[in-house]
Amino acid sequence: MPLTTMEPNPVWSEGAYEDTVDVLAEHRDELVYKVWGGDWCKDCRSQLPDFGAALDAAEVPEENVVHHETEKEDDGSKTGPGVEEYGIEYIPTVVVERDGEEIARFVEDADVPIAVSLAEEIQAALD
Repeated sequence: MPLTTMEPNPVWSEGAYEDTVDVLAEHRDELVYKVWGGDWCKDCRSQLPDFGAALDAAEVPEENVVHHETEKEDDGSKTGPGVEEYGIEYIPTVVVERDGEEIARFVEDADVPIAVSLAEEIQAALD
């Protein structure tokens, strides 16, 4: 089930993130973005719409973006598809894979937006 929070932010400015969009677009067909989040999560609601807009601007195919709806247990732990396999503790988490191998990861909070953080990691991994 797609995460509502991944719907692109309609006021996101592609021009402000041109370099980021260029990196995402350059590798749009070879990378898979696995997104863990929850529509109930305030961090997801504030961060994922801009990430969705960046992926949209880069024309990343829908089949290359996998949504993993995550729930929070009473003890704060997360449950859902792939949570244990990928060691997901905080959301949003985005794992970027190339040929099934992880090349980049964003976890919950950073000094820069999700797309910027991942574009930097992708560029470092693939250059």
